[in-house]
Amino acid sequence: MSTYEQTAAQQREASPRTHRPGSDGEHQVQQRMGTAERADRFYADQVLDRLNPRMAEFVARQEMFFLATADRHGECDNTFRAGPPGFLHVLDDATLAYPEYRGNGVHASLGNIEENPHVGLLMVDFLRDRIGLHVNGRARVVDDDEMRRAHPGLAVDPVPGRRALVWVEVAVEEAYIHCAKHIPHLQKVPRNGSGRPWGTDDFRRKGGDFFGAAAEAPERGPFLPPPRADATAWRAEAEKLLARAERPAAAADTGAHAEGAAGARKFRGWFSGSTTVG
Repeated sequence: MSTYEQTAAQQREASPRTHRPGSDGEHQVQQRMGTAERADRFYADQVLDRLNPRMAEFVARQEMFFLATADRHGECDNTFRAGPPGFLHVLDDATLAYPEYRGNGVHASLGNIEENPHVGLLMVDFLRDRIGLHVNGRARVVDDDEMRRAHPGLAVDPVPGRRALVWVEVAVEEAYIHCAKHIPHLQKVPRNGSGRPWGTDDFRRKGGDFFGAAAEAPERGPFLPPPRADATAWRAEAEKLLARAERPAAAADTGAHAEGAAGARKFRGWFSGSTTVG
């Protein structure tokens, strides 16, 4: 038995889970829809807090996955990542990692992870088994040099001149099956002679303005970034708030014996614009 399988066996013998998988929202919907018992069977049978050996083998041969992230406000983004088999690395049964490149320079996923570490990965095998695997977890961004020091066996990208800027390391919290019911069976096209622009950075060969958005840009007008905060105005407002907060204390010191209608004003909060009479 390999070290990986020994670790997985030890985790299977660990104490049972103390919390029900899933979110409060999905639990409420299950109650409303009458599916709580059915959901509990799925949770018990299929939802793991790690990758078992078959899941790890599945991940290691995938050439693409879908990635869901959200910012601190909960606004979502979904994207697609692809690479040679194994580009999504299984570091251990509780940790995955994948490289991030320059791309279009937007870095929406990385930006969301900076604000909100929760991510969802969906891998779908369209070619062989027609099955999917969900992995939900918490992500962190790691510099390429740091990742390679920690894991010196990481392969270098085979595309000439391409090197990862950073890596995303995902701590697995949930791993579970996506059923085969509606997954289509696709056929892989050979790269040689296919005309596909593998690894290109040419704008047109990557798709250019396929949806015509750039052609409509003049009609939308220039992009205006949000105004930056005025530090001087912010400081003046902060000083006023502090002065307002200090007035009740000063009044208490000098007029401790004055009560009734002429009592001291009470502080109601940093951002309150009014005071009350005690």
